[in-house]
Amino acid sequence: MIKTTLYLREEVYRRLKAVAREQNRPAAEVIREALAEYVSGHETKRSRPKSLGAGHSGRGDLSERSEELLSGLGRE
Repeated sequence: MIKTTLYLREEVYRRLKAVAREQNRPAAEVIREALAEYVSGHETKRSRPKSLGAGHSGRGDLSERSEELLSGLGRE
C-alpha cells in the first residue's frame, strides 16, 4: 500500500467520519473503497498506434502456411 495525503473540505470530512462511524470502519478504509470504486468506473483505454493492424491480411492460416506462402507455392 502507498501512503498519500489529501485535503478535504470540513463538511466532507464530517460526513466521512459519520459514515465510517455508522459502518464501524476506519475512515481510511471507507476512502480506499470509495476511490477504488470510482477509478474502476473510469478505466482509460490505452492508446494504440494507428499502424497496429494495418498489415492485417484477413487470413487465419498465415502462421501455419508461412513457408509455403513465402516460397510462392500458395499463390491464390
